[in-house]
Parts: sequence; structure tokens; C-alpha cells
Amino acid sequence: MGKGSLTYRSPSHRYVGTLKHRNYDDSEKTGITEGKIVDLVNCPGHSAPLARVAYPKEQVLVPAPELVKVGDEVKSGAGAPVGIGNTLPLKNIPEGTLIYNIELQPGDGGKLARTAGSFARVVTKIGNKVVIELPSRKQKAFLADCRATIGVIAGAGAKEKPFMKAGKRWHAKKARGRMYPRTSGVAMNAVDHPFGCGRGRHVGRPKTVSRNAPVGRKVGLISSRRTGRKRK
Repeated sequence: MGKGSLTYRSPSHRYVGTLKHRNYDDSEKTGITEGKIVDLVNCPGHSAPLARVAYPKEQVLVPAPELVKVGDEVKSGAGAPVGIGNTLPLKNIPEGTLIYNIELQPGDGGKLARTAGSFARVVTKIGNKVVIELPSRKQKAFLADCRATIGVIAGAGAKEKPFMKAGKRWHAKKARGRMYPRTSGVAMNAVDHPFGCGRGRHVGRPKTVSRNAPVGRKVGLISSRRTGRKRK
């Protein structure tokens, strides 16, 4: 797996905390719990502003939706009304509603649609499944008890603002443990990269890598379904 150098190690000790819904207890399954947004915070590990929500017995960090401010009340649980910032199971959310921070399994805290400006949409309900259109425009069926938050995540204009200096992008990448700048493999020497040589910007060999290859060799197109010329 490699030695794990600081080049790729994320500085998670500087992050504010983990994003998740409140604890999946009996109140979440059948009732309603009221909370209040006590702070809006910035975290270098997340593209969206975060909201710190205080419930009677716990505090959670969630991506802040648009049109909320400090002091606003939010509700969580099966009995919560459909409103911006409220968290409900998918079975209680009307079709066509915009949602984010969707759980893959009931109680996992939320996994999908969590970046700045992103949202998903409830498409239809089929039995104990709810079909959701994800930000990628692909549709996926979830269990009806999985929770999601109503609204659109704030910070949609973050990606539209250009990086005017290379140093700004370097700091943005470093905050998440990503290497910058990255040199193309074909621009390197042959001893530095499998794609490197001194004869033009051409790989010169198949990019596909065996599924059983060690991690250090997995460059280019990984685990392709098929290789070679397609014959009729």
C-alpha cells in the first residue's frame, strides 16, 4: 500500500468534525426531534459551509443548506415536516423534492450528495424502495427508511470562482491531502514512470492494468472490462 508519506496524507486533525445525521434512535424512527442551528463554520476538508445543529442530547455537523442562518430551528425524524434543513426518511418526502446528504443504509449518517451546491431529487416510490436522481443524473433505488435532508447545499458558487494564482490552488489541494501540481506521465523519463520516454507525448503501450497488480502499478485505465481490438 506504500509508506504513506505526507505528500498524500490528509491533514484531518485540522478538520472541524464528521458530517452525519443525528443518532438513529426511536425518536428518529417514529417521532420528531427539534434542534437549532447554533453556528455556521468553515472547514478546509469540505467545500460547503457546515451547520452545527444542537439537539436536546447531542450536537451534529451537517452541510448547511441555502437560506438558513444561525438561530433557525430544524427538525429531524419521521414526523418532521417537509421544510428546508429538516431531516426525514425518504418514504415521507414527496416526489420531486430536492434533498441532500442521503443515507445508503438507515442510520449510517449520510453518504451521498454532500458537496457545495449539490442536490438530488426524489423521482418515485416503488414498494419499500425510493428512486432518487443523484447529482450525476443517474438514478438509484434506496430503502424507504434511509434519511435525507431537505434543500440544496449552500456554496454553489464556489466552483465558479477561478483560482487566480497557482499558490491558491496549491493550498486548496494541500488542505485535502492531494498532490499539486501533477506532472503527466508521458512527460517524464522512462525511469520515472511506466508511460515516460523521450519520444513525444505518447504512451506507447496499453494503459490497462491487471486487476491483480499491486497498488503501485495501478496507473492509467484500471481493471478494464475487456482489452484488444473488438472483432465482429
